[in-house]
Amino acid sequence: MSALLEVQGLEAVVSEASKTILRGLDLTVRAGEVHAIMGPNGSGKSTLSKILARHPAYEVVGGSALLEGEDLIAMEPVEAARAGVFLAFQYPVELPGVGNSDFLRIMVNEKRKAEGLPELDPLEFLGMATRKCEVVQMDTAFLSRNVNEGFSGGEKKRNEILQMAMLEPKLAILDETDSGLDIDALRTISDGVNSLRREDNAFIVITHYQRLLDYVKPDFVHVMDNGRIVKTGGPDLALELEETGYVTAST
Repeated sequence: MSALLEVQGLEAVVSEASKTILRGLDLTVRAGEVHAIMGPNGSGKSTLSKILARHPAYEVVGGSALLEGEDLIAMEPVEAARAGVFLAFQYPVELPGVGNSDFLRIMVNEKRKAEGLPELDPLEFLGMATRKCEVVQMDTAFLSRNVNEGFSGGEKKRNEILQMAMLEPKLAILDETDSGLDIDALRTISDGVNSLRREDNAFIVITHYQRLLDYVKPDFVHVMDNGRIVKTGGPDLALELEETGYVTAST
């Protein structure tokens, strides 16, 4: 099976500081797979996620990243989103005055226009949003509130999963979505992710903790250190890291 995402020798810097973060990273992700990326703070995990989502603060200076054979690095952020890349943030921001329902409808219709599909009218959108709320176990009352305004940490993360459910991306990247969640919220978020797994999409899950991987079962676990992937294994690798830490895995 051909790769959904093919990253080869990726090198990147923080644009303003010219500080090198990624140092020749290789990663292959095929449709239907879940890849967990673990590693110490500062190893480049979040940088990788932002580069794949085409965050303008990071500059690629070497290597390549292809999404279904297309040059992802050449895309603007909106182009990457239209191509099917979705990033769930570690710290979702509040958008005061922006209605959650309006935000989601504009987002979905922009994607549909890019695909040559007709826009959803308000009633069609509401039906879709209601169904997706059920999938991610989210009260539809959140649709009438402003984006993340006054939401708890768990509610913000669940709203991110709702956005993902609405967009149905090809490649979903979860950047420490489990950070700060209690066990009940973690299960809810994990159930939402699992319900969205298909044979034609893929997930990259960035986490520090084995507990998320108890609920979202990865096909591969990668260890990052100093800007590159230094070890790859199956789900048991996460258990090993829980016991031994990253030092052993990086040697």
